[in-house]
Amino acid sequence: MVDRFANNWRTARLDEPTRELLEYTERLTARPGAVGAADIERLRRHGFDDAAISSCVQVVAYFNYINRIAEGLGAPVEDWLADDGRSREV
Repeated sequence: MVDRFANNWRTARLDEPTRELLEYTERLTARPGAVGAADIERLRRHGFDDAAISSCVQVVAYFNYINRIAEGLGAPVEDWLADDGRSREV
């Protein structure tokens, strides 16, 4: 399951709330201007409270922010990361 998730989370057997959260995080990353109140309500209907939604948004925003900084400055990829973003085996 971990390998399926790492390669494509859509192929992993995930519960509906987790799938909804991942779809939301993908939209927030790829099309932040398209995210709105309806998305938040959908997350609430799947059992996420405002604190959980806020934590999710903050984590996604931070990773997007720090990746844009690294990419914008031309920072090299860490040696311990493989091409697929996973840790290299030592």
